[in-house]
Parts: sequence; structure tokens; C-alpha cells
Amino acid sequence: MARAVALLAISVLAAPSVGAEALPQAEQDRLAHFVQQDCGSCHGLKVTGGLGSAITPEALEGHTVDGLTSIILDGIPGTAMPPWRPLLTEIEAQWIAEYLLEVSP
Repeated sequence: MARAVALLAISVLAAPSVGAEALPQAEQDRLAHFVQQDCGSCHGLKVTGGLGSAITPEALEGHTVDGLTSIILDGIPGTAMPPWRPLLTEIEAQWIAEYLLEVSP
């Protein structure tokens, strides 16, 4: 429970804004949970690596929001990284990319 509260606090305090308007708080919370549960299932619950590579801000240093958004939406062919385009909008994927670059879930 404490971990969930800490994750929520991080998402509220450090959540990126996408485009001209920030996503509604409920959507940010849903996406932060998505990162922890769905991304964490391959990248590790602490996103420090597992089947997939680490996706902490330090590990993603040098990556751009646009590049990560593309990877999130279209996956990486020939690897276990699936395309999330059927489930996420471009705005949601961009928010996740910014979140990963700014916050260590």
C-alpha cells in the first residue's frame, strides 16, 4: 500500500504535461499504473530491467520523447517489445515517454 501511495505521489508531483494541455489527473494516474504493471511485467517492477532493458531515466539518457513514443507505439521488430498502438493513443504514449524520462516509477 505504501508503494502505491508513493507511486501516486510521484505521478502527481512529477508528471509531465503533454502538448498544450496536461492530461487529466485520473488519466495520468492510469498511465502511471500502466507503466508499473504492463511495462513492469517485462522491464521489471522497478523498471531496472528484466526480459526487457531498464527504462529508468538514467538508462534512457540520450533518448528523445519522439523516439521513445515511436518505440512505445510501434514496438521493436525482432524483440519482445510489442507495439502498443492498438491500446494507446499517441498522446498517451508521449506522456509515458516523458514520464519515463523524468520519473523513476
